[in-house]
Amino acid sequence: MSDAPRKRLPLRFLTLAEIVGVVAVVVAVLGYWDSHRERTQEAREKALAARERQVEARANTLKQAFLMTGAPEGSGDRIRLSSLRDEQVIQTQTIWFPKDIRAASVETTGNPRLEVSWIEDGLRKARTKEGRVPVGVLTVFIEDGQTKTDRAVYQVGYSLHARTLRKAKVELDGLSLARRGVTGDLQAAADNLWTAR
Repeated sequence: MSDAPRKRLPLRFLTLAEIVGVVAVVVAVLGYWDSHRERTQEAREKALAARERQVEARANTLKQAFLMTGAPEGSGDRIRLSSLRDEQVIQTQTIWFPKDIRAASVETTGNPRLEVSWIEDGLRKARTKEGRVPVGVLTVFIEDGQTKTDRAVYQVGYSLHARTLRKAKVELDGLSLARRGVTGDLQAAADNLWTAR
């Protein structure tokens, strides 16, 4: 065995041009990474802003929505109507019942209500002891100093109570929303729900 000296590879230093090239590649990679990170951050911010706009739009829609509640008064002779929100003040209402119950519409001004006397004869003819009758309601109300309208169909709960030697007593029980934002004829909408029951 001979111990021949091994040849060493010649040690070579990088030239200035090669160093500049390596630095340029590193700078380019860092620039690409930074711009990618910025685009990702911008995309996240845009998505978050879009979600916030949707939530705000939903909140505004709910804020602008009109919803009535109805509380029976007396012995079921009347339902006092009021807006769910105090800042919405009801001015006038036009109310349509199914034609089988009442052919003519009823208009109220400044005293929103449903009265049993408007529909008791029609409900007695319907001969159901209890149920719901749809009513189309066009409401004009004031909100934030502006006059607005709402077109909706509500269901009025009622019950008939038989009496000896007299006509059955009709009592109004309450009110619930059936459809909001109704376009077209509210009389027809009430009729359609009545016949579909």
